[in-house]
Amino acid sequence: MSPGYTPVMAKLTPKQRENIPTKDFGLPERARTNAQKREPGNYPMPDRGHAISALRRAERQRELGNLTKDEFERIDRKARRKLRKKRAKH
Repeated sequence: MSPGYTPVMAKLTPKQRENIPTKDFGLPERARTNAQKREPGNYPMPDRGHAISALRRAERQRELGNLTKDEFERIDRKARRKLRKKRAKH
């Protein structure tokens, strides 16, 4: 990979988002129902790539003032835990 290369994250279809367990969202209280899971802003993290994406999006939204400090910290902790867990398995 060349420097600065960022792999393209596969988009989740609405059906795929519905099948993700609520606990695998950065803000699970925003993803309790299938309808809520389909909405943006709940930070799905079913895998390593989506955890990285959630971190980046959360940082950007925090800078824009769209996330509270608490929301950002919760997303950050969950994503970093998921990234550590996946790395330990290899």
